[in-house]
Amino acid sequence: MINNSEFAKRLVIIMDYFQLSASAFADRINAQRSSISHLLSGRNKPSLDFVMKVVKEFKEVELYWLLNGKGTFPNNPSPISSNSDDTVEKNILTETTKTSQAKRNAVDSAGKVIERIVFFYKDGSFKEYNS
Repeated sequence: MINNSEFAKRLVIIMDYFQLSASAFADRINAQRSSISHLLSGRNKPSLDFVMKVVKEFKEVELYWLLNGKGTFPNNPSPISSNSDDTVEKNILTETTKTSQAKRNAVDSAGKVIERIVFFYKDGSFKEYNS
């Protein structure tokens, strides 16, 4: 059984982690703002649809942790905000450019040579970069 107050605390942890207000969080998961308010106040229990929206939108949130508080959060150590795609892309491209300028191959953290980088976006578009 889900403890409403503990579930609300975990929602606050998620919102703080991603630096989102309650209304921005609601917009991000495509939920009514009032439903977030009711959940945070403990008035309502989360629906399965709500829980699945959170887990689907935020890959760092483990289902078991969200429901029961057991497990880890985040399950991916780096936060991803709405603007992070551009930031990650710029950082990777900067490193790749530096590497290319030095006439070396781009190498990942495991020491493997990077041949190409492809960014896939939710709208179905993508960008591809070759080293």
